[in-house]
Amino acid sequence: MDTSPARTPYRLDPAGGCPHAVNARLLAQGAVAPVELPGGVEGMAVLGHEALKELLQHPEVAKSPRHFTALREGRIAAGWPLLTFATVPGMTTADGADHRRLRSLAAHAFTPRRVEELRPRVVELTESLLDDLARAAAEGNGVADLRRHFALPLPMGVICELLGVDVEFRERLHHLGDKVVATDTAPAEAVAANRELVALLAEIATAKAARPGDDLTSALIAARDEDGDRLGEQELIGTLLLMIIAGHETTLNLITNAVRALCAHPGQLALVRAGEAGWAEVVEETLRWDAPVSYFPFRYPVRDLTLAGTLVAAGTPVLAGYSAAGRDPAVYGPDADRFDVTRPARPGAVRHLSLGHGAHYCLGAPLARLEATVALERLFTRFPALRPAVDEADLTPHAGFVGNSVRVLPVRLTASEPSG
Repeated sequence: MDTSPARTPYRLDPAGGCPHAVNARLLAQGAVAPVELPGGVEGMAVLGHEALKELLQHPEVAKSPRHFTALREGRIAAGWPLLTFATVPGMTTADGADHRRLRSLAAHAFTPRRVEELRPRVVELTESLLDDLARAAAEGNGVADLRRHFALPLPMGVICELLGVDVEFRERLHHLGDKVVATDTAPAEAVAANRELVALLAEIATAKAARPGDDLTSALIAARDEDGDRLGEQELIGTLLLMIIAGHETTLNLITNAVRALCAHPGQLALVRAGEAGWAEVVEETLRWDAPVSYFPFRYPVRDLTLAGTLVAAGTPVLAGYSAAGRDPAVYGPDADRFDVTRPARPGAVRHLSLGHGAHYCLGAPLARLEATVALERLFTRFPALRPAVDEADLTPHAGFVGNSVRVLPVRLTASEPSG
């Protein structure tokens, strides 16, 4: 039964922007909000922590686009900026046994034990990138873009090494991935970027099929070749797309947001340096307080559902509002907006939902946590006087309402201005 008053759909800005003020306003009206997606498509956003937790594990909420009513009825244009999210073949659009089959092919590479084995390589790559960051600052009158020179190449390098993707492809993959996940991409540009990205991934897969190596892409191809029903050609491309984009974009935003948070809250950084909180706590509080993904597409009720007193009609595209849920005062109290690395875990409850929940919980969560923890500890140890080179208000938000971060993060690495 729908017990909520009618609400005017909130039009999500395709250009994105900092989500927190909008989240607070919507959440004050209810845990579930009607929204207008690009192109006038009607949708819903689940913003409250408990409502989102229910959505993410509800047995009658699906991921397959065959449940997307507007898409099934031909009302979604080919250049719709969220179409790739809805239709890419792979784990994020599969349900039930099909989802378990796809997930199992890659899951062994992301177990906590296998990820921990990557620690020496993550540390080595981090130290090398800190050298690059220092060089960039020396060449830039003391200022360097931390996002470009450190937060991006670390997770991109790790995931591409895992997949066996050569260095020559990485910059192009990031550029195309940015266009595919942005919600403000023009229709023709979105179609072209998607086609180019699929073609590039097919090229990578073809090269790996011809010259397999000790990497995850080769293992996925071998699984496909051993049993044609295990992994189809489109599923292989979709799986690579998911792993590369999700495998670096989320961690890129996480590292960027954590650095911003610590620089804006020097008292919290002091607590970490004094040993009163660990770098792992910084990562978890950043995930809660400034989630790297704001509104993630899509889930679809297979029948009419009532969530937190609001009717969500069958076939409606539903966004998971991770950035809103992380600051839900109903769960985190009146200081939910406060960044606090000593915030106690809630007994018997999940700390946050920013890496998902239920069957589709982020497969790469252990790797993201390792990369971010190592990156932050090494960064602030190497450059203890690091600070932003511009005011937070002057940073340009991430393009689109899916990812949540800023486009660049200029920083100074030393306490004094460069001389000469």
